Amino acid sequence: MVKISNWGLYPKIDAQETSPASVSEIQKYLNEHQDFIPRGNGRCYGDSSLAKEICSTLKLNKFISFDKKEGIIQCESGVMLSDILKVAVQKKFFLPVTPGTKFITIGGAIASNVHGKNHHKEGAFSQFVLAFELLKEDGEILHCSREDNPDLFRKTIGGMGLTGVILTATIQLKPIETSYIRQKAIKASSIDELMDLFDQYQDYTYSVAWIDCLKSGKNMGRAILMLGEHASKEEIKGLNIKDPLSLHSEKQFKIPFSFPSFTLNSLTISIFNFLYYSKQQKKEVNNIIHYNPYFYPLDILSNWNLIYGKKGFVQYQFAIPFENGREGMKKILNKISESRTGSFLAVLKTFGEADEVSSSLSFPMKGYTLALDFKVNAKVLNLLEELDQIVLQYGGKLYLAKDSRMSKELFKKTYSLNFSHPVNFNSLQSRRLGI
Repeated sequence: MVKISNWGLYPKIDAQETSPASVSEIQKYLNEHQDFIPRGNGRCYGDSSLAKEICSTLKLNKFISFDKKEGIIQCESGVMLSDILKVAVQKKFFLPVTPGTKFITIGGAIASNVHGKNHHKEGAFSQFVLAFELLKEDGEILHCSREDNPDLFRKTIGGMGLTGVILTATIQLKPIETSYIRQKAIKASSIDELMDLFDQYQDYTYSVAWIDCLKSGKNMGRAILMLGEHASKEEIKGLNIKDPLSLHSEKQFKIPFSFPSFTLNSLTISIFNFLYYSKQQKKEVNNIIHYNPYFYPLDILSNWNLIYGKKGFVQYQFAIPFENGREGMKKILNKISESRTGSFLAVLKTFGEADEVSSSLSFPMKGYTLALDFKVNAKVLNLLEELDQIVLQYGGKLYLAKDSRMSKELFKKTYSLNFSHPVNFNSLQSRRLGI
């Protein structure tokens, strides 16, 4: 047994993690263990891939095929998005949907049905999963797609690893001309102005906003909206870019120690927010940037989670429908501002229609989604219980891949309860929520 946690460093548990290197080894593991959870790279924030017994898929990291004409890639489930980028970008393809880190596995992306900055236009990861092979509780391996075993296909996408072990996956990539993004960054002086900007620029493929969640009064929710489109060859001409399909750098910086618990407080976060908001002096800035800083700004630090201290942090991500969404978002931001419990990172996006090709545990719903990071302490946990009630009041729900503390009662009120799964596969989260 060793201490294991996911990216939020909370909770930490004693667990036994085994890393089979082949399908036959996973089948053997399945025969010998009656209660475990599959786990990828552990980059979810809560306890959805934690259990006393963990089966890591990281050694299932081989590519199987790549159709360079159609942009269809098949690989084992332990392959990371960063690995796919290395293979695909220089062949003029990109991930169709990507979260805020490239260091998650393809199996984890499917199990969490991850979303990105383009959900309002192109949906969640589910839209681009063509097929996968799933190891069931009885040792049988099933090919799952929209045509073959369609019910299990839908149930597994966003199923949080509770339906079996994903072994391989076939994904549709999207074509690009360059590895650069044409970005438009616009300052908004309040949450109302920001939401008006989201409406005004809804035709952009990518949109995401950083929010100052400590600001109150007329400037509550002041923000910077970052819009993006994949840049064409023509658009990067004359910019002294030697390789229009350059890959991300492998170089990362490392924080040498966990920050003291007092480092992040309302004062230091207020200072950071002021500097971040002020660094863009113009109302609107247009530029061309590489995909890495646009999609993965935090990946430059290999262990940025240590910023929150040894006790770790919770990421609180919720979605609420557009109807009355402004009012609900204002209530939540006002509650956070009043508490003086600042979130170091606060990111707002919009969701399009919820898709039908995913589990009832899948998160996206048409509306606004806000992600907040808080260091773990009693005051924060009390605040989040208050936020829970506002989310519930406005018809929203929390993201399971980020959750580590939602109550069973809130889960039952906000998620469909028609999800069942084999008794072999359980996580701390599934037991806590009664899934």
